[in-house]
Amino acid sequence: MTGPFPINFLHFGWIDAADVLLVTVLLYQLYKLLRGSVALNVALGLLSFYVLYLLVKATGMELLTKILGQFMSVGVLASIILFQQEIRRFLLNVGKATALERMRGWSWGRPAEATPLAVGPFVEAAKSLSNKYTGALICFAQASDLTSFAESGDRLDAEISKRLLLSIFNKTSPLHDGAVIIAGGRIQAARCILPVSENPDVPASLGLRHRAAIGLSEITDAVVLVVSEETGAMSLVHHGEVYRNLATAELRTRLNEWLLSSAGSPAASASLKSEAAA
Repeated sequence: MTGPFPINFLHFGWIDAADVLLVTVLLYQLYKLLRGSVALNVALGLLSFYVLYLLVKATGMELLTKILGQFMSVGVLASIILFQQEIRRFLLNVGKATALERMRGWSWGRPAEATPLAVGPFVEAAKSLSNKYTGALICFAQASDLTSFAESGDRLDAEISKRLLLSIFNKTSPLHDGAVIIAGGRIQAARCILPVSENPDVPASLGLRHRAAIGLSEITDAVVLVVSEETGAMSLVHHGEVYRNLATAELRTRLNEWLLSSAGSPAASASLKSEAAA
């Protein structure tokens, strides 16, 4: 089949149209990934260099073509080195959207029973920290695996309690600087390092603690609780969106909605009702 749009010797078929469409989508996603960062300028510089190489080759300048060709031959390796952070973010986003992520928690065709997480200790701890203007960063793992981030800090594997959370984020504690990761109904690790968001639209009023929370929520489905050290305000970050200056009741409601209801079990629903009543 020659295709529906013959242009002299050129035949543009449906496969060609799909090819162009996929390349367009790929380039747009690449632009979104690099937008607002220095890497975008580097990418444009490499693209300009490649266009120059094509022009020199088309005009028959053999010596210059050979010189530029040597640079182009190592272009893939150079791109991996220059854009290693952006490539990592891209692969994380791809992995986040795979079917394996949605299938996690299913076994032999039957959904696994998730243990409901009581949000009371976190709400009470956040309220106490807010009154004392003590900063805090608590990450709640959901479908996305936060093991790599937990390994950047100190492993605890401890039971959840308000007193322990207050002890961790005490300004004199060696564990207070960093994030606490909650997974499997336990405090997995403290003093963890999170990726900082490079989104240029993040308000300048938000500090490094909020940017770290946004950065994690951009590449995972984790819910992040932030207590500001400057203002004492309590915030939640989910899917890159920041919900600022939350009252205690609203903080409890949102955590119940995002964490307990996601468990999807009868026990979770019962716990949700008891938490809401409290």
